[in-house]
Amino acid sequence: MILFAWERHTLQAITFMLIAALMGCQKSSSDNAEQRVAGPLQKITAAYTNQPQSTLVHVATAKGYFVEEGLDVQALMHTYGKAALQSVIDNKADFATVAETPVMFNVLKGEKIFVIANIEASSMNNAIVARKDVGIASPGDLKGKRIGYTPGTTSDFFLDSLLTANGLTRKEIQPVALKPEELQDAIMAKQVDAVSTWNYPLTQISRLLGADGTIFYDREIYTETFNIAARQDFVLKNPETVKRFLRALIKAEVFVAHNPDEAQTIMSAATKIDKDLIHEVWDVFNYHVVLDQILLITLEDETRWAIQNKLTDRTDMPDYLSFIHLDSLKAIAPEAIRMNR
Repeated sequence: MILFAWERHTLQAITFMLIAALMGCQKSSSDNAEQRVAGPLQKITAAYTNQPQSTLVHVATAKGYFVEEGLDVQALMHTYGKAALQSVIDNKADFATVAETPVMFNVLKGEKIFVIANIEASSMNNAIVARKDVGIASPGDLKGKRIGYTPGTTSDFFLDSLLTANGLTRKEIQPVALKPEELQDAIMAKQVDAVSTWNYPLTQISRLLGADGTIFYDREIYTETFNIAARQDFVLKNPETVKRFLRALIKAEVFVAHNPDEAQTIMSAATKIDKDLIHEVWDVFNYHVVLDQILLITLEDETRWAIQNKLTDRTDMPDYLSFIHLDSLKAIAPEAIRMNR
């Protein structure tokens, strides 16, 4: 799979198009918002993360955009998206922020979920950070080494993708399954020689290793998507709630595009992460509320990987379009739909 990051000018054009559309109907939107908050707020629960990929949800909360849309959003915080999605599956939350890999695995298990929007995409958020003092200077040196990763996540898929791109297989390394919060301690204690992970841990580990560390990126082998997912029955029974949730996120997208420094301050306050770390990784991420072909392509690529490596009992390709709900986003921002049926 070769997926390139969106070109900067294309992203800017999309952002300005959305901004223009919002400004063009500002009065109507304002009137509708007043009507939505005229009655009691609807209580919902969102399971989301402290990761930078969840920025739009944090901003929508801090700026009151959910309240403007008539929603009282209760936060259920997780360290990573796989756990957030599990909260939705367990009926403990209505919405989750999650990368596409856990979505893929849960679809293969038969879970009835929808992706209703992509809220972030990046081809430079995943990488393998390694210790030089164990003889790792290039990706080929990962052969025979102990590599920490988090099963069922983008960490898992990126690890195999990077190995394959460098002529290696997982059988030629020593994979060590760890939770995201365990990776830093494991590599610093020399329990593993390298880890496959994402930000913020990726940059934090790199800082700690300093000159003793090296990072292997490859923007051509994988583009991460971070998404809003929900149970299918919830989406179908609560169409207006879903639209309100998405409207709030689009408002957050516009705010982030125009006020990146304030958005970083919001993230720092919400997550207790140092603002200098947030600023350092900020340009890695593209915050847009869309549904496009990258999500569909990646889900199918990851399914072939899961089947080939016997990570699932399924042997057939699911119809992923039946797990991507286009109607809600299309109703409020049709220009954000760029996916072929």
